[in-house]
Amino acid sequence: MRAVTWHGRDDVRVDTVPDPSIQDPTDVVVEITSSGICGSDLHLIEVMAPFMTVGDVMGHEPMGVVREVGPGVTELKAGDRVVVPFNISCGTCWMCNQGLQSQCETTQNREQGFGASLFGYTKLYGQVPGGQAEYLRVPFGNTLPIKVPEGPADDRFVYLSDVLPTAWQAVQYAGVVPGGSVLVLGLGPIGDMATRIAKHLGASAVYAVDTVPERLARARAHGIDVLDSTAQADVVAWVRDKTDGRGPDAVIDAVGMEAHGSPGAKLAQKATALVPDAVMEKVMQVVGVDRMAALNTAIEAVRRGGTISLSGVYGGATDPMPLMRMFDKQIELRMGQANVWRWVPDILPLLTDGDPLGVDTFATHHVPLEQAPQAYETFRQKQDGAVKVLLQP
Repeated sequence: MRAVTWHGRDDVRVDTVPDPSIQDPTDVVVEITSSGICGSDLHLIEVMAPFMTVGDVMGHEPMGVVREVGPGVTELKAGDRVVVPFNISCGTCWMCNQGLQSQCETTQNREQGFGASLFGYTKLYGQVPGGQAEYLRVPFGNTLPIKVPEGPADDRFVYLSDVLPTAWQAVQYAGVVPGGSVLVLGLGPIGDMATRIAKHLGASAVYAVDTVPERLARARAHGIDVLDSTAQADVVAWVRDKTDGRGPDAVIDAVGMEAHGSPGAKLAQKATALVPDAVMEKVMQVVGVDRMAALNTAIEAVRRGGTISLSGVYGGATDPMPLMRMFDKQIELRMGQANVWRWVPDILPLLTDGDPLGVDTFATHHVPLEQAPQAYETFRQKQDGAVKVLLQP
């Protein structure tokens, strides 16, 4: 089959790789019909490169049609349409039963000290072949895939794999309540969707900041109050002016390690390319290499007693945190990989009864799988209005 594979920093290719097959009784093989490129995928060809291996199949936002089922699968049959969550969870362990599928005890990577395995995402998370491919082996066929109805185009459901639950969790972790206010830092796919969800759930004021004109325009078209700046002083002054000088009740950091405005950390990230991966792999597990500008802006912008929700990915082990400032402001901080199945019952009805979150028109680009390398570069460089790219085998 054809698949998007990792070949080094700034180097993804479409190669022919072995077809997946049933390995365990509850496996299913899914023929992929759509698979998203995520901002987290860009980390794999940049700062997280030391944890990758040439030939790794990328991608963790797939959906498609079941083509083969193992003898132990009772909940699906060939021909069923499914979305595949990005985190690989058994659905039956203690953690899964707590709604913490990203910490699944069956697939935890204990040797690495990390949580549940992820599709297409580094040796830290199991190095499981991903879904930017023609076919995907999916374990836990009775509990992991999300069965979705026939009819609507893939765009209606594909974001259940990552974008929707990640943004939904970001809003829930922010403690956004009807009548409350929230500031979203970054209007990439997760930030954009988080603004829509916050508004849908009744927030009276939703603010967002970015510097990419197309992304600002998308948010503005959905009634979001936006600022064309990410400079901390500008953001803090602007949002305080709109909230009686206090700041918003909550801030969602949808940027993470790629934040602008952290020149020292930017140099540290670039330096990872100059050190052998075997060495850098060890270094990154004991030092801080993230650009902390977005988080620092969140800490300054949020009102006293407010909440910060981190959905942007951070990769440093010992990044500095202004704990005195956070303690003084009595800030609550919540974060973590999205627990996809925890939020599916809340989200799926919104996809089968109208389109209140605008998922049908959320993708900016639909690209053949064979054009994935160019699509990665377009998305990475924020060219051609790229916000969300779907690959289609």
